[in-house]
Amino acid sequence: MGSTEEKTNYLSDEEILLKSSPVAKNVLHSFDCETAPVRSSPDDKRWWKTNNIRIRPLRSAYIVLVRAKINVLLPFGPLAILLHYLTGKHGLVFFFTLLGITPLAERLGYATEQLAFYTGPTVGGLLNATFGNATEMIISIYALKSGMIRVVQQSLLGSILSNMLLVLGCAFFTGGIVHHKKVQVFNKGAAVVNSGLLLMAVMGTTFPAVLHFTHTELHSGESALSLSRFSSCIMLVAYASYLFFQLKSQHNLYGPLDGEVEVEDEDEDDSEIYAWEAIGWLAILTVWVSILSGYLVDAIQGASESLNLPVAFISVILLPIVGNAAEHASAIMFAMKDKLDITLGVAIGSSTQISMFVIPFCVVVGWCMGEPMDLNFKLFETATLFITVLVVAFMLQEGTSNYFKGLMLILCYLIVAASFFVHVDPSNDDD
Repeated sequence: MGSTEEKTNYLSDEEILLKSSPVAKNVLHSFDCETAPVRSSPDDKRWWKTNNIRIRPLRSAYIVLVRAKINVLLPFGPLAILLHYLTGKHGLVFFFTLLGITPLAERLGYATEQLAFYTGPTVGGLLNATFGNATEMIISIYALKSGMIRVVQQSLLGSILSNMLLVLGCAFFTGGIVHHKKVQVFNKGAAVVNSGLLLMAVMGTTFPAVLHFTHTELHSGESALSLSRFSSCIMLVAYASYLFFQLKSQHNLYGPLDGEVEVEDEDEDDSEIYAWEAIGWLAILTVWVSILSGYLVDAIQGASESLNLPVAFISVILLPIVGNAAEHASAIMFAMKDKLDITLGVAIGSSTQISMFVIPFCVVVGWCMGEPMDLNFKLFETATLFITVLVVAFMLQEGTSNYFKGLMLILCYLIVAASFFVHVDPSNDDD
């Protein structure tokens, strides 16, 4: 009987030790694996919190800056800056800056994807499109400050073409190859709404171009600019209404199909970094992209001369491929997982945001800067955009996807790329 009381007293003393010190807890647990679990004390929680704060930034930096294979291109950014000041060879500076921005664009997409785990799929898709286009917006603002309006227009046009033809085409093609035994489906309603917005953007760019090229302006050289600014404000209102429609009014229209809600719920535990870490990395990466974008814009003209490439080809084809690196990887990954609704949200949603928000936003920013940025994208570019939107709208009208549709979109993009390779951008005097 006495031994039983001694055992009881001993256990109570052990519990006191376990509750009083995390170190004692670890020592006792190492000797007695059958010790009953004990609730964490405030000191225990404080100990873990302190050590977790010390460890998390290092782990987060490793995940964002080291682990991904594409991060081997990160040193090209500082190297491009050194070449800019040491050699002045614009061709090399442009090429190395492109290589340096590529992993940053992809990492922006990764950080946005991690943040989406905490915001939900709808807001996450919007954040993905927004920060996925951050590279294009930053490059456009730097080009506007330098008075390179045509570079802004052509790079934004190239982003739309790249997302709608190359990114969506590669996603459809790879998804169709992986799931060749079945027909992949997506939410037709969301695709129709985005197609309507893209056609509205085409209308906004067509009227100033037609007004200018038919020489029917009420005030020569001013009416097209005034119309562009008015239309840009209307397009921004339309995009804001679209966001309200998507997030509040008709959010069920954009719900996933075929039980994807359960899949997304299972994936919520797969976030690798915390929300505050994702926000911090988004800020750091955006600042670094801004720095490199300045050197990239400064090197465009020199790169065109040294590489013997048209500025239109560089602006429409090369710049968007770098800026869309995040969308390209994400769209293909989700298509291979048979999540075409997310793929369309990345590719078509990004094109919609550029055409209905980024382009009008640049017109308004140019207005504030005193730069005559307008929606007159010239006849060749406007026709290219119009035909591209029609082709993609017809591809999406059935609500199904396969590798043949993806191949057709990729081949269409090759035709567009070849067209801009032989296209000479007309001067204002030749208009």
